[in-house]
Amino acid sequence: MRFLPRLLLFALLAFTSACQSACSYVRYFIPLNPTSKNGQPVDHTAWNGLLKKYVDSRGMVNYAGFKADSAALNGYLTVLRDNLPTDKWNDQQRLAYWINAYNAFTIQRVIRAYPIKSIKDLGGDKTLVNTVWDQRFIQLGDEKFTLNDLEQRIMRKQFEEPRIHFALVCAAMSCPKLRNEAYTAERLTAQLDEQGRDFMNDPTKNQLTPPASPKVSAIFSFYPKDFEKNKGSIQQTINRYATQKVNPDAALSYMEYDWALNVQK
Repeated sequence: MRFLPRLLLFALLAFTSACQSACSYVRYFIPLNPTSKNGQPVDHTAWNGLLKKYVDSRGMVNYAGFKADSAALNGYLTVLRDNLPTDKWNDQQRLAYWINAYNAFTIQRVIRAYPIKSIKDLGGDKTLVNTVWDQRFIQLGDEKFTLNDLEQRIMRKQFEEPRIHFALVCAAMSCPKLRNEAYTAERLTAQLDEQGRDFMNDPTKNQLTPPASPKVSAIFSFYPKDFEKNKGSIQQTINRYATQKVNPDAALSYMEYDWALNVQK
């Protein structure tokens, strides 16, 4: 009998841990639409200047430079915090806001711990539960959000736009390259198409020969349904942007994802 209270305590702790994990996972199936009443469309000039300064043409990042210039980055993130989208913004303004927010907050999270070898070192290994992408560090309005909130609950739920996967950068070598300019509402379509062409034709991301059995980025295996909407296919998405076309019924295999930090050397 003397062991019963201890067993009950262990059982309660295990149950609580399981509930917390389940709740963390389930929340990403619930759409999210944080807005403000008076938020002004954001001028992304400050973020654009930082990207020009610390990201090269290959998308490699000078994290030490960003860290030394963190006051400027934090100033831009404060603008995002104080100007959540409103229902008066158009889709291009909202999507540009969320893509830039995702990439800028990713940089902030990395430089807080820099130097590191991989962004995955900053969290646990349970997807949608305790990874770095599940940490609530993003202050927007009066609430804190996670990177997965921005991607899974906002962008993927609100916008039927698979090209976001060519623009959202997770600070890893196998991610699409970080564009060294900010996304803007006025140029968003052209910028996303350019990201698609750059990503698909990069042999370190996609190996498109032989066309009957190409080896493509694991991103396509992470989000297959996003690329198959409107009766499309992954192969059609590839051929929309690739110089080297693949067969419409190509048997796809996926490259191992390289999580090493996308740092300038």
